[in-house]
Amino acid sequence: MARIVVNMANLDPARAKAIVEICPFGAMEYVDGKIIINGSCRMCRLCLKRDTGGAIRFEDTPRPVIDKSKWKGIAVYAELSGGALHPVSLELLGKARELAAKVGQKVYAVLPGAACDAAAKQLVAYGADRVYVYEHPELENFRIEPYSAVIEDFIVKVHPAVLLAGGTPIGRTLAPRLAARFRTGLTADCTVLDIKENTDLEQIRPAFGGNIMAHINTPNHRPQFATVRYKIFALPEPVENPSGVIEHCSVEPSKLVSDIRVVAVEPKSPEVGIEEAEVIVAVGRGVKKQEDLELFRRLAAKLNGQLAGTRCLVENGWLDHRCQIGLSGRTVSPKLILCCGISGSVQFVAGMKGAEKIIAVNTDPAAPIFNVAHIGIVGDLYEVLPRLETLIAEGGAR
Repeated sequence: MARIVVNMANLDPARAKAIVEICPFGAMEYVDGKIIINGSCRMCRLCLKRDTGGAIRFEDTPRPVIDKSKWKGIAVYAELSGGALHPVSLELLGKARELAAKVGQKVYAVLPGAACDAAAKQLVAYGADRVYVYEHPELENFRIEPYSAVIEDFIVKVHPAVLLAGGTPIGRTLAPRLAARFRTGLTADCTVLDIKENTDLEQIRPAFGGNIMAHINTPNHRPQFATVRYKIFALPEPVENPSGVIEHCSVEPSKLVSDIRVVAVEPKSPEVGIEEAEVIVAVGRGVKKQEDLELFRRLAAKLNGQLAGTRCLVENGWLDHRCQIGLSGRTVSPKLILCCGISGSVQFVAGMKGAEKIIAVNTDPAAPIFNVAHIGIVGDLYEVLPRLETLIAEGGAR
């Protein structure tokens, strides 16, 4: 780890105080005749540019060198939900197949649970070359200690270069603990994944409130961890003539002991969320007042769809948080999404770019939403909406 080292033997008090005043972050303090560097240091090295006679120097510890040839394969944590595979696991399996094909390596799935036969066969059908099944009654319900233990056992045994997990409550709990155990990197909520010939994973996700797309690499550590939310990647097709192998694994019983006791599991009442909707009418800042949402709700009903919106409408209290599209809300991939009065921030687009058909209505011809829309309509939302309703009533545009 890099650090700034101060040798006070080469500094008199006047020069020391002058150096402290250089730091724009207030990271240097002169206390009891010594310069102390606190946690505000940004390693900008401005202090090194002052003539200090060698009193201040920069030290950087050597980066670890890893033998990447010993880490091969793209692995997916296969999550069971209610005894069945969570759809995000199959989506990740499709992406793993794509990444593995680029580097000529295998696709693995690690499956912990209590009744795994059907799920293991499904993973093989969707392209896993080898499925590592950890089946035990103690793994019936998710508990962080035993689940971490079995996946750690899988990593130590197989040495995958990459491990992908769904951005679900379980995946977001499990991945950080595993990354910490292996002292490696983890990128959460990736929207794009690619891989280099040397198996370095290119992880892309919005950062700084969605203002930029961060490209993140972990070149000196393995395995590389990433989580991806449901509906970011398309559901793959099953492979023809699957040839994957199912391998049953076990760990010491002591590793399955947990301080957490599951008293009961009560399923939530089923609800159809916007994630499952085939048609969505999404609204943004272009809506002038809350009462106007009824106009768009009516349009959604005519299209047999659902109403959704951007974060600002949720924060205003106009829509329920379950109706928010974006990385801080829900990820959707409907057959049709009609974006009304939405500029198209990176966060929002990342949550809906998987839609088959995107229609956007905005008064600003330079709005970013038009960069992803298949059909763009430049115009006043309140003038376009009645015409759309008329077309729908007449059976569609001619």
